[in-house]
Amino acid sequence: MKKIAVALMCTILATGAAMAQKQFTFGPKVGVDFTNYWGKGTEHGGKLSYQAGLFMEYRVTNKFSLAPEVVFAAQGGKYEIKRMDVVYKETDNVNYINVPVMMKFYVCPELSIDFGPQVGFNVYSKNTAEAKVANEKGKITTNMKDYTNTVDFGLGLGLTYNITEDVFVQGRYTMGLTKVFDTKDNVFLEALGFDNPKNGNAQIAIGFRF
Repeated sequence: MKKIAVALMCTILATGAAMAQKQFTFGPKVGVDFTNYWGKGTEHGGKLSYQAGLFMEYRVTNKFSLAPEVVFAAQGGKYEIKRMDVVYKETDNVNYINVPVMMKFYVCPELSIDFGPQVGFNVYSKNTAEAKVANEKGKITTNMKDYTNTVDFGLGLGLTYNITEDVFVQGRYTMGLTKVFDTKDNVFLEALGFDNPKNGNAQIAIGFRF
């Protein structure tokens, strides 16, 4: 009986030590984004882009953890019209430093459901318009930094699958809750057809824990 009790105590201590070692983890993550706008008067389509940054995860319990991130994300959208021999393309590059704080609920050791708020800080914002008529081409790039709201709030929902203890893949959609651009009395943005655009970002990422 004593041997069983000692063995059980050793097992508990070993498990506790292992959990303590993994209670706090951090590392890099990179991924592919499909970004777009949503909202009334938004006709832009999506575009493929990228993200890269750092994450931290603190295991509050075996089933729940908090995971803040600091990620650079290239966002925006595309718009294209083709009529006869006329091709018109418009691309928005609106880039952010995003800081999501995800709450992770583990349904099993390998899989978590992730949900949480995000705040983004705009660092770059440009619109590129290209037109091709027959064999003639034209291109104009407009700096939209002064028209872009500095702070962007959103909510993210996704899943994380732990391939190993150190490597995971992640899928997430973040829906923006605030307007990307300040369209009030802005002739330039009204000409682009914007009314109340908000960010949408679907992402697939891979991360490495240390």
